[in-house]
Amino acid sequence: MIANEPLINRKQELPLKDDSSGIFLKVMISIAVFLFAVTLAGVLSINSMLNAWNQSILGSLTVQVMPVNHSDQKKAKEETLIHLQKTVDFLKTLPFVEKVHSLNDDQLAQMLEPWLGDGIDIKNLPTPRLIDVKVKSGEDIDFAKLAEQLAEVSPLASVDNHKLWLNKLIKFADGLKMLALSVLFLVVAITSGAIFYTTQANLNVHKYIIEILHIMGAKDTYVAQQYARQDAWIGFIGGCIGLAFAVPAIFMIASLADQIEGGIISDARLSFLAWVAILALPLFSAATAMGTAYYTVKRTLEKMM
Repeated sequence: MIANEPLINRKQELPLKDDSSGIFLKVMISIAVFLFAVTLAGVLSINSMLNAWNQSILGSLTVQVMPVNHSDQKKAKEETLIHLQKTVDFLKTLPFVEKVHSLNDDQLAQMLEPWLGDGIDIKNLPTPRLIDVKVKSGEDIDFAKLAEQLAEVSPLASVDNHKLWLNKLIKFADGLKMLALSVLFLVVAITSGAIFYTTQANLNVHKYIIEILHIMGAKDTYVAQQYARQDAWIGFIGGCIGLAFAVPAIFMIASLADQIEGGIISDARLSFLAWVAILALPLFSAATAMGTAYYTVKRTLEKMM
């Protein structure tokens, strides 16, 4: 009769709701979801940052024209501008170049503002002139040959290949991702272990009730379902508590990152799908708790009975 009774109408013969281990599991799961959410936000932010770098940096290169060293500042600036114009004209003739833009004094001053402060007069400084070059998509550039050609056009011109330093940043970001993924794995493993051993201890406490249920015809699956339903609810509640603390923490970290002017981490953003994944963590914790409890009960009862 018990085996044929619909799952939704079954009564809870085991006193699981009054068990003090449920409080321990809620605390464990809430802490785990908090750590999981913050770490997952970090991983997804790093991914978005790498994508932004690939789109904005790998499709461009920077050419630098050093200022002419002369005692006469006016004459030095005029000669520097001549070298700049010759370099710009040469770059426009290259087949892989889509757009060439020479940064003016205001743009250079804005770039130097985080380091030199407000109100700097770029005209009185021997500042290198920068040329932003947008490269056509899919073009393979021989940077050694380009550097030689630039040297022939102007000995003051040099090319900055963003890939040289970007690759180092990408390796660093990949290392952070691996560290964060390791943290996620440890959080899931420790939480699952806590559920496993707590459920085993609970089974020993209610061993005699389970034996009576077996005498009445209940199978291991029936007992496992009761534990799975109870732990799923505990996992969901604990996940909601952890998420309630994690979301403000994520916004606080993001606000601190926004205060870093000119920083490369400003490209780290969480997309809509990233937030969906983070907000779905209570469901993930409920599913993890339910699956772990069901497996633990089935495995333990097979050995006990």
